[in-house]
Amino acid sequence: HFSAISPRSSLWRRLLCQLSCTGMNEIRTESAHLRLAGEKRKHNEGRVEVFYEEEWGTVCDDDFTIHAAQVVCRELGYSEAVSWSPSSKYGKGEGRIWFDNVHCTGNEKSLAQCESNGIGVSDCKHTEDVGVVCSDKRIPGFKFVNTLTNNINVSEFSTDVFLLLLSKTIQSVFNTICGMFGFPGDKRYNTRNFSSSAKRNYSLPLPSQQPLVRLRGGALVGEGRVEVLKNGEWGTICDDNWNLVAATVVCRELGFGSAKEALSGGQLGQGMGPVHMNEVKCSGFEKSVTECPFNMDKDSEGCSHEEDAGVRCNVPAMGFQRRLRLSGGRNSFEGRLEVLMERNGSLVWGTVCGEGWGTMEAMVVCRQLGLGFASHAFQETWNWPGAVNADSVVMSGVRCAGTEMSLSHCLHHGEYLSCPKGGGRFAAGVSCSETAPDLVLNPQVVEQTTYLEDRPMFMLQCAYEENCLGSTFSSTPASSYRRLLRFSSQIHNNGQSDFRPKASRETWVWHDCHRHYHSMEVFTHYDLLSNNGTKVAEGHKASFCLEDSECDEGIEKRYECANFGEQGITVGCWDTYRHDIDCQWVDITDVKPGDYIFQIVINPNYEVAESDYTNNIVKCRCRYDGHRIWMYNCHIGGSFSAETEDTFPGLINNQVTHR
Repeated sequence: HFSAISPRSSLWRRLLCQLSCTGMNEIRTESAHLRLAGEKRKHNEGRVEVFYEEEWGTVCDDDFTIHAAQVVCRELGYSEAVSWSPSSKYGKGEGRIWFDNVHCTGNEKSLAQCESNGIGVSDCKHTEDVGVVCSDKRIPGFKFVNTLTNNINVSEFSTDVFLLLLSKTIQSVFNTICGMFGFPGDKRYNTRNFSSSAKRNYSLPLPSQQPLVRLRGGALVGEGRVEVLKNGEWGTICDDNWNLVAATVVCRELGFGSAKEALSGGQLGQGMGPVHMNEVKCSGFEKSVTECPFNMDKDSEGCSHEEDAGVRCNVPAMGFQRRLRLSGGRNSFEGRLEVLMERNGSLVWGTVCGEGWGTMEAMVVCRQLGLGFASHAFQETWNWPGAVNADSVVMSGVRCAGTEMSLSHCLHHGEYLSCPKGGGRFAAGVSCSETAPDLVLNPQVVEQTTYLEDRPMFMLQCAYEENCLGSTFSSTPASSYRRLLRFSSQIHNNGQSDFRPKASRETWVWHDCHRHYHSMEVFTHYDLLSNNGTKVAEGHKASFCLEDSECDEGIEKRYECANFGEQGITVGCWDTYRHDIDCQWVDITDVKPGDYIFQIVINPNYEVAESDYTNNIVKCRCRYDGHRIWMYNCHIGGSFSAETEDTFPGLINNQVTHR
């Protein structure tokens, strides 16, 4: 534990003095930080400002060159400078002019290391404030330094201590026990005999090691696209030479006995991020597929996600299918749901209350029946009469996370049913499909297009009607403005079927102010979170138009933005919501400068079924200094290791968060 010293105390100032005096006349680079400010609102351009001795100041344009601009941009986390501007192009700054006659070679790590007249020595006026334009491209792994005033960063370290007590009998069979529970290996912590007594009981954490392999995009238990964790980031395996031996290593590592099928060609959807392995050659005896030899030379780098490898594992028959059936549908993939439940000491078939029934519940039903993914969830099934002897409601209040193996594993009311509308026409039903769409956001587009706009009130009436502004909008003077965090979204369909709105065309809602239809009232959520996960600002986007903005080579567009025809996103295409359209923002008028987490969630209400909801979230670190806003470390939720994801509050994925 540390006791923080106030930055304004005399002791603190004496410490700073001692530190600065020992450095001769050299300015300590960690005490002079930079930012971009001024009239423009793009994050990568603006007036250069320096924070020194608890005061922001500017840099004079005398002798400033592109070499100095390179140093500034790199210090701010950008890969290079594009240009620089003299004569206060971005407006006149305030305070002192900290640097004048700056001479840089371009190789310095910070502006403070360049030759100059000295800190605070200048004969310039603020009409000579210099500005720069930096490249959009970020330096990989760049870490921002906290330049917000009156803040002290303190790192906390904690160690989990645990005891594992094993008797000699258990020790002799722990290999078998671990295998029975699906764990691929074991680890001995402490097997010494000792005795202890205590007056209180304590629950101590037993840390578990994060797995190196996972499956994504599969409809059934034990199938999916293979993803491996390498250097803290999840990536896929290329299907070159992918075979049943390698697939069996994966299945055994995940707790299944062997592989039923080795899948290639991205059959279970395409991943995002890096391709970690290619030409995998397993002997079959490895404990993990990461131990198998593989090739990743330059000739292998051409692997795309169209070649992602997958597996189907042999899974024990657990008899779950016999507890459900579909009745009255046009085919075996749809119908009214009927469940075998125990009532009054005997097993009877009955219906499930349709109240609150949704996509997550339908997903579990289709998985349990071995019918693939859910296509639709129905709260009314009047057109599917079903079996006459199964009209009674036997299950109500069902709430699923979407990952359960059986409907009985979901939350429900148990013996005490509650279904105000009764069964009959209000019984739950499902429609299943062997394929499903899979929407994935491009995090780089979000990071590269972010900027601030101060938008006048008279231009925001339509946005106000769509509830896209902060709660203080109505009290803002008509002559004032709202500050908006703007960005673009590029949403790919990496699944196996087109993404179509749940609502049929005749039920779309016409928005008179914007003159277009809404096919999904809430298509995305935009949230600005504090570093402890508290929401400080939010926005949302209705899908007034789902279209194919662009497509991969060889794929034709099927859906186009218009108030006629159909809406959707074709497999292999993406829909781009540009930063300059209404409601493509978060209103941050009332947000104070600071460090935040920016979060985007697609399809947040699960209106449309997808093969994988875990990749529906993009999260970024966000820094707002009152003038500019920066996005960095943008990534799809769950694409990093658990340790890294723990540093990003908010939703890890969109699969199990609402239950």
